[in-house]
Amino acid sequence: MQLGVIGLGRMGGNMVKRLRADGHEVIGFDLSPQSGRDVDSLEALVSALTAPRVVWIMVPAGAPTDATVDQLAELLEEGDLVIDGGNTRYTDDQRHEQQLSAKGIHFMDVGVSGGVWGAERGYALMAGGSLADYERALPIFESLKPEGEDGLVLAGSVGGGHFAKMVHNGIEYGMMQAFGEGFETMMRSDLIENPAAVMTSWRQGSVVQSWLLDLFARAAQDDPDLHNMPPVANESGEAKWMIEAALELGVPTPATASALWARQTSRGAGEDTLRVVSSLRAQFGGHVTK
Repeated sequence: MQLGVIGLGRMGGNMVKRLRADGHEVIGFDLSPQSGRDVDSLEALVSALTAPRVVWIMVPAGAPTDATVDQLAELLEEGDLVIDGGNTRYTDDQRHEQQLSAKGIHFMDVGVSGGVWGAERGYALMAGGSLADYERALPIFESLKPEGEDGLVLAGSVGGGHFAKMVHNGIEYGMMQAFGEGFETMMRSDLIENPAAVMTSWRQGSVVQSWLLDLFARAAQDDPDLHNMPPVANESGEAKWMIEAALELGVPTPATASALWARQTSRGAGEDTLRVVSSLRAQFGGHVTK
């Protein structure tokens, strides 16, 4: 397929590489001239695409995404499809759909997980939108997802993709916090000589084996105590959104809330815990905290 991609940063740039490797024609735009962009404006991007167009947005959530959708609403035509693959709040997706559908422009939201490793491993994709739009974009999704049966789902209507990704990230918060708390407990015990080696041993045969443990082992290989990592972990907002949605739905989320609280208070106690969380975020997403 032919598509335009707006936003060529860590995620967007790697996604473009994976799409092109699988034979898609991708026209990329980014505000930065050093991004490797193909065109230097949204107007040029839209002009370079053949109607009906497909445009994938990979820019920061909030005002940057709102501004991009506003511009596309004026530039695109009836029958074109906009896909938001960023970390937009699901309620904003519904507003964007209403804005674009008034002009006959289709809209989908896709939660994307895979971080900086996605170009090689593939991305888990959680789509929200109509079945017709999903099937229209399916060749793109098939190229981005990992090999195998899993890694791609039509989660529901518009907003469902980012709602699913929001829940995914809330779970991620809790898992990383649990690994960090276990590591710190072992660090403080005289009985454990090498906490990093213990956690690395869980990569095989253990019920907690996971890609996160693989990433921990990679981070700890040259820094077993993780003392080169700052004991600070920022939060992107999605766990907070999940907790708010869960409260509205009457679902208790103590593990996610605790992990969020730990990040918000990370400039102080629990340093070894937050070093694990910070290391894992750097491994899978390229997030470097200073």
